[in-house]
Amino acid sequence: MSSGASMNAMQHLMEQLKLEANMEKIKVFQAAAELQEYSMQNVCRDALLVGIPARSNRFQKPRFCVFIA
Repeated sequence: MSSGASMNAMQHLMEQLKLEANMEKIKVFQAAAELQEYSMQNVCRDALLVGIPARSNRFQKPRFCVFIA
C-alpha cells in the first residue's frame, strides 16, 4: 500500500470515528428494554414464532409426484 493510499485510508477512518463519536448513545439496559418491547408488540407477525404458511413460503422446495403406469 502506498503512502498516499495509506493516508487516504487513515483520513477515512478518522472521519468514521468522528461520526461514531458524535452519535447519540443510550444505555444497554434501555436498548434491551426497547428491543424487548418492540418484540412483544410484533410477536404475532414474527415468522420465527408463528411459522410461515406452506402456501406462502417461497423458499420451500417444490414437491413433485410422478406416477408411472
